[in-house]
Amino acid sequence: QVQLVESGGGLIQPGESLRLSCAASGRIVGLYTMGWYRQAPGKQRESVATISPRGVTNYADSVQGRFFITRDSAKRTADLQMNSLKPEDSAVYYCNYKGLTYGGDYWGQGTQVTVSS
Repeated sequence: QVQLVESGGGLIQPGESLRLSCAASGRIVGLYTMGWYRQAPGKQRESVATISPRGVTNYADSVQGRFFITRDSAKRTADLQMNSLKPEDSAVYYCNYKGLTYGGDYWGQGTQVTVSS
């Protein structure tokens, strides 16, 4: 089992920045991808950003150039730096772990991000 704990959400004004953090613990072995997803009310959960074991990143078109994902494999953390936030970025943000070597797909409990003036 892998446990994920997110932090850093909150209420923020349009145009400002926010940083989300995800800490993983438990049975973490082999190679794994970490990612951030979000789900707004009435919408499906969507991928925001993912990062491979070697640091290859992938972003949703809607956040390209504004959001940046990083990971620290030694600390087992993955952060999401969100800049120039827009009201449409408001959602519950979830951290995700996907085991590549031994499998496993785990989610954090989510953290609310609200962008509003």
